[in-house]
Amino acid sequence: MASVCFYFQVHQPYRLRHYTIFDNNGLYFDDHKNESICRKVASKCYLPANRLMLDLIKKYEGRFKIAYSITGVLLEQLERYCPEVIETFKELAKTGCVEFLAETYHHSLSFLYSRNEFFEQVYKHIETIERLFGQRPRVFRNTELIYNNDLAATIEEMAEFDGIIAEGADHILGYRSPNFIYQPPNCENTKLLLKNYKLSDDIAFRFSNRSWSEWPLRADKFAGWINQINGNGNVCNLFMDYETFGEHQWHDTGVFDFLQQLPEEILKHPDNDFKTPSESLKAYSAVGTFDVPHTISWADMERDLSAWLGNKMQSSAIDTLYRLEGRIKQCEDARLLEDWRKLQTSDHFYYMCTKWFNDGDVHKYFNPYDSPYDSYINFMNVLDNLNYRCSKILAQQEMVSSPAALQEEVAAV
Repeated sequence: MASVCFYFQVHQPYRLRHYTIFDNNGLYFDDHKNESICRKVASKCYLPANRLMLDLIKKYEGRFKIAYSITGVLLEQLERYCPEVIETFKELAKTGCVEFLAETYHHSLSFLYSRNEFFEQVYKHIETIERLFGQRPRVFRNTELIYNNDLAATIEEMAEFDGIIAEGADHILGYRSPNFIYQPPNCENTKLLLKNYKLSDDIAFRFSNRSWSEWPLRADKFAGWINQINGNGNVCNLFMDYETFGEHQWHDTGVFDFLQQLPEEILKHPDNDFKTPSESLKAYSAVGTFDVPHTISWADMERDLSAWLGNKMQSSAIDTLYRLEGRIKQCEDARLLEDWRKLQTSDHFYYMCTKWFNDGDVHKYFNPYDSPYDSYINFMNVLDNLNYRCSKILAQQEMVSSPAALQEEVAAV
């Protein structure tokens, strides 16, 4: 039996506007650019891809199934700029063939820096998914598939989820296959779905590469690779960015035609089917332990944290950001808190990455700045102003709470 589990990450960050040391307002985010990009990606990817997914679900009478993890920061932008996209996701939810997963609301690295903040973001995301789509997520995926044994233990203690999605990293699996269900060490109630990164990346990254030996990638050829899993695995986890369809791989590459034809080709084999992550976890038992003492992710060739924490600029920026947590929350200012959380989105640190060669090409594609150094300077200018706003609020609170200070202030006036 080979079950295909399609899962799509759907995300757009709040991009920062050009912010200098001479700026002294709290207007950090480029609303014009964020609206423009949101509408563009909605037109090229979200709307046509959602319509295609709906058509496929109807055509195959529920035999075609998929899953999404949509970040809270994108859902906010869609509700503001493209509510029609939200409506199509709601239509997908009503089919009963689509599962929505949970993650950190702000697509952050909070698990690595603040467990309290991590919990708050995860629960905020759960509540948002439940409000919009009528589902309470049962499967968790951390930002960029960042994962280790500690994360698994934390998720198990939350008692909210049946499983976690992680990267099928070769250096962890060794001779084993990602096409089975695994279990974290010392976890009784949590299973793992591991990304088949080779087959996933064939679609997400290599599909339009004319120098690739397998180009052009046709649906029947890809289905043949899926068929080879029969007898050698239970589930083929195809995990990728949803923006693969129409944005990263443009419409004229034939990627939508490929997707439209793929279910038919896969279902030609009598032992194949499609399952959501939750269905996969229920259908198959874990065959072994996936022991990850050191953190992995789905990024770059290293499959580690170097895409966000690989240089001193990145470490400096994120350390400074999370050191503000106590002061930010002490302010009890909703806007200040929301600005701080939007700055946690992993993309801001991705833009500071100085990698080169193959991975560097990917980083350049997603980077709105001329250089990683420009990104760092811009981010730190924003962070400096955020800290100033925080200090100002705390000073005012101190003045109100201290009669002596208040009297001195009145006397000074």
